[in-house]
Amino acid sequence: MHKHPPLPSNFAELGLEVPLLKALAQVKYEEPSDVQRELIPSVLAGHDVLGQARTGTGKTAAFGLPILQLVDPAGRFQAIILVPTRELAVQVAGEIRRLAEFSNLHCVPVYGGQRISHQLHLLGRKPHIVVGTPGRVLDLLRRRALVFNDIRFAVLDEVDRMLDIGFRDDIRQILRQIDSKHQTIFVSATLDDEIKKLAMQFMTDPIEVNVSRDDITVDEVSQFYVTAEPWDKYHALRLLLKHESPTLAIVFCNTKFGVRKLSKKLNNAGIEAKEIHGDLVQERRERVMDKFRRHKIPVLVATDLAARGIDVQAISHIINYDMPADPQVYVHRIGRTARMGAFGSAISLVTTEQGKQLTEIEKLTNIQLTKMELEGFNPRPPPNELREPAPTPVVSRYERALFDGDGDKKTENAPPKTLGSKFPTRRRKRLR
Repeated sequence: MHKHPPLPSNFAELGLEVPLLKALAQVKYEEPSDVQRELIPSVLAGHDVLGQARTGTGKTAAFGLPILQLVDPAGRFQAIILVPTRELAVQVAGEIRRLAEFSNLHCVPVYGGQRISHQLHLLGRKPHIVVGTPGRVLDLLRRRALVFNDIRFAVLDEVDRMLDIGFRDDIRQILRQIDSKHQTIFVSATLDDEIKKLAMQFMTDPIEVNVSRDDITVDEVSQFYVTAEPWDKYHALRLLLKHESPTLAIVFCNTKFGVRKLSKKLNNAGIEAKEIHGDLVQERRERVMDKFRRHKIPVLVATDLAARGIDVQAISHIINYDMPADPQVYVHRIGRTARMGAFGSAISLVTTEQGKQLTEIEKLTNIQLTKMELEGFNPRPPPNELREPAPTPVVSRYERALFDGDGDKKTENAPPKTLGSKFPTRRRKRLR
């Protein structure tokens, strides 16, 4: 007889009911995180909530669990969750589905890059909860494929990123179309004046939940750097992957071209790596992410935009193959590891010209990165095509007159080097 895992009593104390507790036990959630402990009771009590928590603290379950408990299984579409990226839409919908295992509730993701006909088919199955990117949600509203008549919950996840990407007008248009009585929940890693202004416009007496630590990055991430010039970075990366043996690693490049090139080189070297960037079709991106989550791919090579919303619990290493120009981007990158109290490593390959960037990161994070001495890594001189040519000496006309083309001084008896002297003209035979 199969023995069911015990129900997590600490979640029961927050007011969650048995179907959700059974799902939590199945996904091995035992202890609520700070944001879950603060946010779940506030949503269950019917309040609008403005929540601030850093990446990797279980925000999806924090708003997802109380919504799943309050949504009516007999009703229609009742909750809209807006997220900044396609990857996050798939991820949040997947998490909601796992938590709804015993609740008889249906959730679907909608986002750009996937065929609209497929998403219209999913919506035809009458989901209770829809997770979507603002652009696609607006499109579906205009088509009347989404109707907000029965909306009870409006959630904005990662509000700061949605505003950074430029979704502010779309967000306002969507929220203005909700006429029914509902709860509004904002969740963000940062709460600036613009977000608070948006909250004042669309919320009623919100409860502010702030469980962010004063330090901007996570204590559980060990942060290192390796000094490597551009022509040495690939060699350094190979040694890092060999010595560190990461469980799961994300290697960040700044451009799509860099991602494609590096991924190809790693695969040619026998290291299984997959690329993820904005040029990949959505179905392929989803296949790659699914394999990465299931530990079928050890190394993911990604751009920053494509990596937004990647929430995989067991990522052990973040490697900055290219250093980001913005220190805030560095913080977002290393936040992919050390999730939910686990430990992780962040290693950056820094050129000698990027010392200023490294200093800016250290100022922002208030942590001095440790220099890593990489065993077997011997810096090389630049290849010939990158070396500066020797400067041409300045020679006066008088000096040029004294020297011939080979650098030897002219002598008075030396015949002039002319084309005529080297190749004497042939005498023509006189015609008789």
